[in-house]
Amino acid sequence: MSTSTPTPNSTPPPPSGITVLIVGAGFAGLTAAIECHRKGHTVLLLEKSPALAPLGDIISFGQNSSRFFDKWPGVREAIAPLNHKAEEFQFHDWTGRFVTTQDFREEHRRWGKRVNGHRGEIHQVLLRHAVARGVEVRLGCNVVEYFESEDGAGVVLEGGERLTADAVLAAEGVRSRGRRLVLGFEDKPLPSGYAVFRTWFDAAELAKNDKTRHLVENGDTHTGWIGQDVHFLAAAIKDGKEMSWVCTHKDEGSIEESWQFPGKIEEVLKVVEGWDPVVVQLVKLTPPERLFDYKLVFRDPLPTFISPKARTALIGDAAHPFLPTSIQGASQAMEDGVVLAACLDKAGKGKVQEALRVWERIRYERVHKIQQTGVTTREQWHKADWDAIWKDPESMHLPREEWILNFDAEADAYASYDAVKERLAARSKI
Repeated sequence: MSTSTPTPNSTPPPPSGITVLIVGAGFAGLTAAIECHRKGHTVLLLEKSPALAPLGDIISFGQNSSRFFDKWPGVREAIAPLNHKAEEFQFHDWTGRFVTTQDFREEHRRWGKRVNGHRGEIHQVLLRHAVARGVEVRLGCNVVEYFESEDGAGVVLEGGERLTADAVLAAEGVRSRGRRLVLGFEDKPLPSGYAVFRTWFDAAELAKNDKTRHLVENGDTHTGWIGQDVHFLAAAIKDGKEMSWVCTHKDEGSIEESWQFPGKIEEVLKVVEGWDPVVVQLVKLTPPERLFDYKLVFRDPLPTFISPKARTALIGDAAHPFLPTSIQGASQAMEDGVVLAACLDKAGKGKVQEALRVWERIRYERVHKIQQTGVTTREQWHKADWDAIWKDPESMHLPREEWILNFDAEADAYASYDAVKERLAARSKI
């Protein structure tokens, strides 16, 4: 049983004897796999997709999660060329009137650099690192059932193969089949009332256009336009060579089996009708085949993240889907994996159930408090009081809270484990 936080380049610890089965190779699953391997646990990572292509658009990692990249040799250096370099965020109202600039330089000086970049490209960096360090990754594995006993847990794959381990981590998103084991019933995602048009494309045509040239010609930029129940955020990246934009808007559609669809330029133009000509031109210059319409879903806060016998844990979106306006979805998914690996490290082979129960208590309140910030920020923009904003433009700034960002989840897990364990024992939870 370990009592201290491993250093980035320390000699790998001896095998812990703990076996961990992880379902889903997104950021939650990959982080859990890397950290469990780093602490001597034996890991098998399953992924439903037969191949992991670099798909997606922009994703953000706050300082609370980007710090983990420094613990994994070579990862920070591999991500650096992919990282968004803009240090400022320019806010406008929907007509194009400048409102305020939010400067992130002091935040970066005090808390470290956050990471923004292409979801698929950063994911590939982490996947390559996991494989290089020896994590076993099996693609094309569709999990159809979860099960557990007092002595272990496991999954059944399509085709009937059964796999078991000391602990199972369900990390395959909001439709995780692990939720049924944890909750005891099948629940469905609910529509949030909002959807997001998303895209990422080459910026060459933007550089030729008089209305959009300023967004890309001087390198990376980050610009936002705020309207009634709509906000539009554009990020030029890779020294202005590529562009990503997202447009969050009201949506009353129902949630179908899939909630990401090809987007239509004409539908976006209806949403931004009468807006700043820069926004309108940016939409018109977007390649139609690169546009997606993503319906935002939510689930009510779960009463627990762990199964009745405390052998299976939901992590990442499987436990707590975040709205994009929180800018913490990926960060909290990574914190889940880091803290869980640390708790298993603290508990040791014979106390895996204790580790999962302590992990849940460490994570539960923090995750839900941060989850709520996504709603708060969206309402701050979508229900904006413009008379008040013109008197205090900085009220539009993104909240950047120290308790969220200047936080080391790994160190906190080691420091708080024993006290949390004692509180649970006093309540006869372990």
